[in-house]
Amino acid sequence: MPLTNLCETAFTVLRQIEPVLVLEQLGSTLFDTALQMVVKDRSENATYPDAHLSREESQQKAMSDYYMIYNLINKLTPIFPAMLLARTGDRGWRRVPIVVPLSGYLMSRLALLLVVIFRLPLEVMFGAAVLFGLSGGFCAYWPGVMTLASLGSTAADRSKVMMRVELLYGAAGLVASLVSGHLFLLYSSSLGNGTALLSVSTLLHLLCLLHSIFLLQVKLEPKNEPEENCQLVPPDSINGPVAPFVINKVNVALLFAAAVLYLSAVGGAIEILGIFVLKEPLNWTATQVGYGNAAGCMIFITSYLGVMVFRRCVSDVMLILIGMISFASGIYFMSFVTSTYTFYLARSLNLFALIPLPTIRSLLSLQVPASSCGTTLTFLQLALKFPGLAYLPAFTKIYQGTLNWFPGFVFTLASILTVLAMIPISIFGCRLPLRRQCDRIQEA
Repeated sequence: MPLTNLCETAFTVLRQIEPVLVLEQLGSTLFDTALQMVVKDRSENATYPDAHLSREESQQKAMSDYYMIYNLINKLTPIFPAMLLARTGDRGWRRVPIVVPLSGYLMSRLALLLVVIFRLPLEVMFGAAVLFGLSGGFCAYWPGVMTLASLGSTAADRSKVMMRVELLYGAAGLVASLVSGHLFLLYSSSLGNGTALLSVSTLLHLLCLLHSIFLLQVKLEPKNEPEENCQLVPPDSINGPVAPFVINKVNVALLFAAAVLYLSAVGGAIEILGIFVLKEPLNWTATQVGYGNAAGCMIFITSYLGVMVFRRCVSDVMLILIGMISFASGIYFMSFVTSTYTFYLARSLNLFALIPLPTIRSLLSLQVPASSCGTTLTFLQLALKFPGLAYLPAFTKIYQGTLNWFPGFVFTLASILTVLAMIPISIFGCRLPLRRQCDRIQEA
């Protein structure tokens, strides 16, 4: 009998969104390390005679140019597919915004494996990025995951549930990062660097896709919570009939503005950080790259712990500000990093840097009815894509232009953008005097 109960419990857990999340992040983290090292290897012989650059500067320019194009494709192509998948999900097909992007993940990982094995041009990955984007990519996958998580929770626990998703995401990334550098070095001389690493990544994505198709269970309704309770109701409606849901467009706009500014700072800095650690004076190996990625994944765990501790005494708005201050200070310190240990010191200041975006998503989901939650979260994800048209080329060109005299200048710029992102979220906080009343209503 206990064995039967244990099997039933295990099967119930297996049908949740968490196994999909873990498998996908394990595979993606391995892929990211592999791509980073393959791009470095293929850029070693890059030359720019007209620019009179040194070999290292030429390599850095080639890598940054490649990532700029690759990331722009990843940000632009998912826009319409992701919107279509979100609308399909809100019509009751909640599994579709997860299954379709996962097929794109699998194809892109398989493409890089073929590039390594058959010595194909690295530009093949641009085509793989297009296929990945047309499947909806992360832009459709992540809102789909967050929608399932939010609809299975109460409004009071929603930020905690979303941060738990981020915790699992980060823990899986931490494990994969620690082993990725070692796996990259396992290869056959006839196949090339990264073959074993990419084979494992592709297998994990295949298992993830099969799980989402055949095992994933979807909850269509929020748990023990009517749709109307998701809003911040005015005091007149406490004892009277519930009014139709009215979306506060100013609050939504402020949340979008804060998310866009913060993501621009984070996205621009992290894009350059992956290239920055491969040059002198750091000049990391594949193993060190894996450990550095693991340090980034640790931030998911510390951010989750921060939410668990701080949410007892501060509001969600204050949580966001704490996270933004954490990132701003850490990334500013990164501007002056010249050794591996100072890199980790800078990263340690980013302990709570992952708090803002999931908390903003949580607040945003409370501003709209549950029936449009998936579409709204996807709109936010799309809104976070468009600034990439500006900040990816801007950060890349600024980094290339300051490479000789101050390569960390882009990190100072990211710190300034983060401070600007604190303005709209602070205004949003001043517009929520009824929060405690709402919380009392939901607890009644």
